[in-house]
Amino acid sequence: MNIQIFGTKKSKETRAALRFFADRRIPVHFVDFAVKGPSKGELSRFVQKFGVTSLVDESSKRYAELGLRAAHLSDERWMDTLVEEPLLLRQPLVRNQSQLTVGDASGEWKRWVEAAKG
Repeated sequence: MNIQIFGTKKSKETRAALRFFADRRIPVHFVDFAVKGPSKGELSRFVQKFGVTSLVDESSKRYAELGLRAAHLSDERWMDTLVEEPLLLRQPLVRNQSQLTVGDASGEWKRWVEAAKG
């Protein structure tokens, strides 16, 4: 398994994802949004599967700080905004090769682990 987790250490959902894989002794590559956001190419994988609006965390503090509640942005403008402001993203974003999840998806992660066991 080649697991990548994108999020922040302050996010309880991200910490839960890190703990899920650590408990199963599965190594992960963690990308902390507080240090570096996802590239536009990486983010586009998630957008293709889930749509750009499903990646936006409307309950985040950063969303309110930027005054986006009344914003009506195009998908392309949202992509640019999410690359510039990764703290607007729902967390965690988890990738296992071509398989992707957004938020707490422990059921899906369990299926990945079972499939990897054979």
